[in-house]
Amino acid sequence: MAELDPDLRGSVAPAPPDPEGLLRLVAKGDEDAFRRLYDLVAPRVYGLARRVLRDPAQAEEVAQEVLVEVWRTAARFDTARGSATSWIFTIAHRRAVDRVRSEQASADRAARVGAASAGTPFDEVVDEAMTRLEQQQVRRCLKGLTELQREAITLAYYGGNSYREVSELLDTALPTIKTRMRDGLIRLRDCLGVTA
Repeated sequence: MAELDPDLRGSVAPAPPDPEGLLRLVAKGDEDAFRRLYDLVAPRVYGLARRVLRDPAQAEEVAQEVLVEVWRTAARFDTARGSATSWIFTIAHRRAVDRVRSEQASADRAARVGAASAGTPFDEVVDEAMTRLEQQQVRRCLKGLTELQREAITLAYYGGNSYREVSELLDTALPTIKTRMRDGLIRLRDCLGVTA
C-alpha cells in the first residue's frame, strides 16, 4: 500500500458548503452566508431560468430576482418540505414560468388591441382623458417610493438611461441600483393594480 505524502496526511479537504445550513444563517441576516449560498446556486439558478426563457438578459433578471427573494424569504424555508436547493430552484422555475406567461399575455394583448383597433374609429378625447388619468396615477405612485427608487426609475424609464448609467449618475453600486429599481417597480405595479 502506498504511503501518503507527509505534507498531505494532516490536511483534510474542506467540506462542501451545506445549503441548508447556509440558508438558516441567511434567514438570520448573515451576509457572508448569503454570499457563499449565492456562489453555490447562482450559476444553476441562471441555467434553469435560461432553459425556460431562452433569452439570456431575461434569464439574468429572473436569476437576480430569485436570489433577492431567497435573501428576503429565507426564514420561510422549511427542511421538512425539501432541500434548500430544491426550494430555491422551485422559486426560480416559478419566476421563469411567470415571466414567460407575462410576455405571452403582453403579446396577446397587443395582438387583440391591434385587431380591435383596425376597425374601430379613434376617439381622441377618450384617449387623452385616459392618458392623463394614468399619468396622474403613476405620479401618485412614484411619490410612494423611496428617493433612490424614484430617482433610479425616473432616470431609467423617463431619461432613457441604462442601469450602468443610472448607477454612475447616482454614484451608487450597480447591484444596488438594480435591486432598488426592481423593488420600486414591484411597488409601482402593486400601487397601479397591474397584474402580470
